[in-house]
This record gives sequence, structure tokens and C-alpha cells, in this order.
Amino acid sequence: MTGQEILKFLQSNRSTLNRFGVKSIALFGSYVSGQATNNSDIDLLVEFKKGEKTFDNYMDLKFYLEDNLNKDVDLVIKDALKEELKE
Repeated sequence: MTGQEILKFLQSNRSTLNRFGVKSIALFGSYVSGQATNNSDIDLLVEFKKGEKTFDNYMDLKFYLEDNLNKDVDLVIKDALKEELKE
């Protein structure tokens, strides 16, 4: 799987992601830098809509992505980032 394939999946499944309260989602890490290996997980930065950042939405989104991408997914919530890293 390539970074482009992951981005295509995210784009084509936007309506499903919305059901989990996703406002925005972005790929980062080894799949963006082109250094992913067979053992690499998929790093995604997610921002939830106001009032929809719940444990259930987070876990349901994580399981949905892992089931459909057949890879471990590391979901990082945008609000959890330090201010310096957000830019």
C-alpha cells in the first residue's frame, strides 16, 4: 500500500468518516516520506467536529480504518498536539 492509495481511500470514504465525527484527517509519517515498510503503521492526524470527540468515535474510527486498510493505524488527535507542532 502506498501513501497515495491511503489518501484515495480516505477521500472516497469521506461520508463514512463523517459518521465518526471527523472534521479533517491527514496522513503523515513514513507513508508521506516514502519510507514505509511492510511493518509500518499508518499515521493519521484527525480533528473531530465540535462535540463529537468521544472515546467511542475515536475507537470506532480506528477499528474501521484498520479493518479496511489492513494495517495498524496510529490516530493522533489534533487537539492533543503541542502548539509548536501544529504549524
